[in-house]
Amino acid sequence: MTGKERYDRIPIPDRLDDVMQDAQKRAATRTRRFSSASRLAVAAAACVVLLLVVNVPAVSHAMTNIPVVGKIVQVLQFGGGGERTDGVAVDTAVVEENTLRIGFGSDGQATTKVPSYTVKQKDAPNRLIFTFNGTREFDYDKVEQDLRGLSLVKDVYRNVILDDSAMRFVVELKNGVTHTITEFREPAGLELKLTQGAAEKPYAVYGLRSEEMPMGESLAMLEELYGNEDLSFVKVASGEYVAVIGEYRTQEEAEAKLREVEEKAGIGVGESEFGVESWMSDERP
Repeated sequence: MTGKERYDRIPIPDRLDDVMQDAQKRAATRTRRFSSASRLAVAAAACVVLLLVVNVPAVSHAMTNIPVVGKIVQVLQFGGGGERTDGVAVDTAVVEENTLRIGFGSDGQATTKVPSYTVKQKDAPNRLIFTFNGTREFDYDKVEQDLRGLSLVKDVYRNVILDDSAMRFVVELKNGVTHTITEFREPAGLELKLTQGAAEKPYAVYGLRSEEMPMGESLAMLEELYGNEDLSFVKVASGEYVAVIGEYRTQEEAEAKLREVEEKAGIGVGESEFGVESWMSDERP
């Protein structure tokens, strides 16, 4: 018997149409039941996750404090971001416990992107150096006031730089304080969040430093002259400022750096604006 003959001899039910309709109804019923069960299972799982999150204090606290301030672009500790602009102003500044959020605007309207910026992290003392470009209307006084309101901030002071469209300021932090910086867009904003970590045991630091002087063009000119060096401005105990190059653990390293700086500048030994000094890591020079 061929395959076709066996196929032709298969009995066909008298009520084929009714049988097919019954089968379709049973299949649809099973599908609805499965779909309902699946939705119930997903909902139950979501409830369990929510209960777990709400009952973990740290996670619950974090959820209640998530700001709706725009799309996160990046989270960093040092580096840079944003885009080069001109005329952008500080639009808003929101202060919470050890957190400062800065918003940016132009002509009274929030902007979508943060102006170009860099952040440097320095030790001895523990500090952050912020530089913004294209911010002619930067309300530094307002930002400084808000930063001083954070309990983990030790001091805030402005640096003079030879660019009228740029702004630079230093945030000196207490010993052991760590930080994160979050960049947002749409609307544009930066968030500085500080956290108290374990305090470091103070250690001796050696570096090249200039004479003390008021913050002004004389210090800014040193940055122009030694632009290829790791130079920064530090507020000292007297309230004036010094330019500092490098942070070394030994006097020999600092002295070797001084000779290198003098050779690059083409000047004789002892003729530069810098000398080798030592101070403790948790103190100002």
